[in-house]
Amino acid sequence: MSEFLPEGSLLLDPENMHIISSPRKLHEAAEQGLILEARAVLCDAAHNLTVDLGCMRGVIPREEGALGIRDGSVRDIAIISRVNRPVCFTITDFRTDQSGAEYAVLSRENAQQRCMEHYISALRKGDVIDAKITHLESFGAFADIGCGIVALMPIDAISVSRIEHPKERFCVGMDIRAVVRSLENGRISLSHKELLGTWKQNAACFRAGETVSGIIRSVEHYGAFVELAPNLAGLAESRDGVTAGQQASVYIKSIIPEKMKIKLIIIDTFDYAYNPQPPAYFFRESHLDRFLYSPEGCQKHVETVFN
Repeated sequence: MSEFLPEGSLLLDPENMHIISSPRKLHEAAEQGLILEARAVLCDAAHNLTVDLGCMRGVIPREEGALGIRDGSVRDIAIISRVNRPVCFTITDFRTDQSGAEYAVLSRENAQQRCMEHYISALRKGDVIDAKITHLESFGAFADIGCGIVALMPIDAISVSRIEHPKERFCVGMDIRAVVRSLENGRISLSHKELLGTWKQNAACFRAGETVSGIIRSVEHYGAFVELAPNLAGLAESRDGVTAGQQASVYIKSIIPEKMKIKLIIIDTFDYAYNPQPPAYFFRESHLDRFLYSPEGCQKHVETVFN
């Protein structure tokens, strides 16, 4: 059982479930300093979290609720927002309440500190890591990269094909892979598009003469850009009634690698409600030094260099 995963990853892990079902196992886990996970069920007026350990109650004192609460660099919303969600923690003590029932004192701060020291501090640009989407804003997606520690993925780093909002690609709680884009002053920025394949890899999934589905991404005076895949778009002659955000059926007229172009004809369009699916990744290794999106010999050079 790995320690430093996004919150929620351990909740149904058999070893984690076995430990929190037994007071004896919890005492052993406390001695070993294990990082465990359970669901927070209540945040009281003093912002202490109550955690359902199954066999007993757990309490995370406010100052132990998140790394940064103690020094004021993180707001209390980081604690309040965990209600009805999984939280990671270590067990720091066992006490008895007024009714004589034993409860565990927990620290999420300690789990996050260990994650920072033993995992996140060792990350380098180009490392490919597991992440879980925590919330979405117009400018990007926030993702848990370990023990509830969150990093930002700017909207322009999500895919090569441009989108208006991250909700078009992700939903809260989605498990993804991400590339460490930058590390500055302890803050990590993520990227995603480099894992979704080069132009050539994506174009190889299509053939001239096929009619396929797409999404209208923008309409210009010279035509409409149609997304065929998150990292692939083509240009079609525009037609009346076509607007950005619509689903489209398009005929592939030609594929031109040396110009990195796909010429399309719009057959039909209709309104579309976004229903993001888990991303399909072309790159599955653990580190990426550089990503050359454009085909070799193409007039346009599109590349990301991490190291």
